[in-house]
Amino acid sequence: MSLSVLVVAHGHPKFSKGGAEIAAYQLFRALSEREDCAAWLLARQEGSNTSANQRPLEPMEPGSREFLYHQDSDSFDFSVTHPGRLARDLRALLSSLRPDVVHFHQYLHIGIETFSLVRNCLPGSRILLTLHELLAICPSQGLMVKSSGRLCERPDPYECHRCVPERDPEDFLLRQRYIKSCLSVVDHFISPSRFLRERYIDWGLPPEKILVLENGQPEVQPAPFRSAGRDADVVFGYFGQITPFKGLDILVDAFSRLKQRHRRRARLEIHGGGQERFGARFDRSMRKALRRAPEGVLHCGAYAPEELPTRMAGVDCVVLPSLAWENSPMVIQEAMLHRRPVICSDVGGMAEKVTDGIDGLHFSVGDADALARTLQRLICEPGLIARLREGIRPPPTITETASSCVRIYRG
Repeated sequence: MSLSVLVVAHGHPKFSKGGAEIAAYQLFRALSEREDCAAWLLARQEGSNTSANQRPLEPMEPGSREFLYHQDSDSFDFSVTHPGRLARDLRALLSSLRPDVVHFHQYLHIGIETFSLVRNCLPGSRILLTLHELLAICPSQGLMVKSSGRLCERPDPYECHRCVPERDPEDFLLRQRYIKSCLSVVDHFISPSRFLRERYIDWGLPPEKILVLENGQPEVQPAPFRSAGRDADVVFGYFGQITPFKGLDILVDAFSRLKQRHRRRARLEIHGGGQERFGARFDRSMRKALRRAPEGVLHCGAYAPEELPTRMAGVDCVVLPSLAWENSPMVIQEAMLHRRPVICSDVGGMAEKVTDGIDGLHFSVGDADALARTLQRLICEPGLIARLREGIRPPPTITETASSCVRIYRG
């Protein structure tokens, strides 16, 4: 029997290049190619005008199975900004499509009340939510990093007040209760990592409802390996957005701490941008750090997803020095897909996805000296990178992930 599935995302890759947006769109495309599925996509258009005169939901083009909505939600409790308008048009879309399954990939911008709206409109449909981050648990951008910079193990109203001082401690208890009540109508949660599943169980979600399923990757030819000794013995690559908690400053610092004879044998390529989105102060500090970086550090700028294989072909290892827990960073999957070992912080989803000494190396989170020693080891130890390459297992394909999702949809 054929299934009809509506995939809901907080952004469309045409407008927003985040990992969750890309994962949702790839799943929609993979489901669309199956003979036993009919799939649609509902995605928010980032930066949309949300004035009262604009319709919040419309097809991308006539006859398209991709719909855009122009909506936003409160950043604290994710309540929708224009509930009446979204409810009106979303009800019309749901009544028209009558999907068997509604698979959400976010609640930020979407509006967390939307789960109940779907349940009331389609009581017989199944509702799924892929958990991409810790936003429901942590009101400070889902980072679970304390104001002191230390990692946070679990939320506490008074600790949360330190990070978000404009809110009273009681507000965080009410927030948690409200979000949990909205999530109670979800039939199954999908977690891309065991780490994230355990965090949500500790927070209070029923363990039997949370299934671990990796986000799949497109089936592409791995990028060719770089010729040994060309330009540098080892080229390290940083890929992704430049944000305050991605640890790029730690990586640049670690590279600068290498002895000069080792730096001459290596290069650090930074593929990414977007630091201007995190305030003028952070933007200035990162630009200053990159200007003062030693010889051998090259900022290659932001890139489109289709450019990744070409850029990956120029590096030997990928470095992920994040200061936060992370969940299942797409850059790890992308590196594994292209058979590049990953050097990462030894916490959270990063430590789960990269096995130390098998397909990559760990270092103590936030420790520039430890990272410098790890980089030096990769430069100086003959055959280490080749051995780590041999230990890499490719991530599941998006076709495999879509098949797993269909099995979950069917119960």
